[in-house]
Amino acid sequence: MEMRKVYSSKLAELMEKHNEIIALEADLMNAITTNKVQDKYPERVINCGIMEANMVGVAAGMSIAGKYPFAHTFTAFASRRCFDQLFMSGAYQKNNIKIIASDAGVTAVHNGGTHMSFEDMGIMRGLADTVVMEMTDAVMFENILEQLAIKDGFYWIRTIRKNAVTIYEKGSTFEIGKGNVLKDGSDITLIANGIMVSEALKAAEILEKEGKSVAVIDMFTLNPIDKELIEKYAQKTGKIVTCENHSVHNGLGSAVAEVIAETGNAKLRRIGIKERFGQVGTLEFLMNEYELTAEHIYKAALELLKD
Repeated sequence: MEMRKVYSSKLAELMEKHNEIIALEADLMNAITTNKVQDKYPERVINCGIMEANMVGVAAGMSIAGKYPFAHTFTAFASRRCFDQLFMSGAYQKNNIKIIASDAGVTAVHNGGTHMSFEDMGIMRGLADTVVMEMTDAVMFENILEQLAIKDGFYWIRTIRKNAVTIYEKGSTFEIGKGNVLKDGSDITLIANGIMVSEALKAAEILEKEGKSVAVIDMFTLNPIDKELIEKYAQKTGKIVTCENHSVHNGLGSAVAEVIAETGNAKLRRIGIKERFGQVGTLEFLMNEYELTAEHIYKAALELLKD
């Protein structure tokens, strides 16, 4: 199932259970398929128009009124366009808002550079008491939405809109703030999130065929990051490659580097966007253009393993 359909179908299910849930949109109801939810709950799915900053303000008002709003738009617009509202009306006021940020990174494909956010996770993890996550697959997205339905707090949920590679078995549950060890290993650790988890697993397969023991961790929560797990594998393997569909500045690679710097137990290579803006292209083209493929992860791992 496409991630956008996971969102709309789960949202409808949660709305049936909880009258306090409100869905806010920035004129993207067809793109995320919440138009079908509005047909059923016309007074609880509100199109705020192409006014993302105002949408966050509306979400804050809804929260103060005792509601649990989910606010959705493009990742780029949810972060860059309305950061002050996210700060003032969201995090600073301790309002209960869930931001659903879709078409993350290169998955914005044909919408091009204006719609591609390579910096949003870095922006958001700087906000105190903000939980920042990136969804790996449909199973995770559904479970996280269930957990957050009427949970207090300010949450950033980054996702793609279309199909995600299935990583987890149906019915799997996830602990926010804890990384998931998908493969254990002793030679090198690959830490990934989002669409890069499947690429990391592919890279691990190549390395294992060459006799290497590779650990793969899905670090779906960027803030608060699982320091204990990073420290454990830094000590165990001494070599880490981070993999993210995001700038290497202030994202997953930076967060892992901060933990390593405090322990001094591992060498690091970062796979991610390096000083680039987005552009139009197919996903396959963009993954290669920005060096985000399993082959790029494999090469970075080999460099570390030679040291």
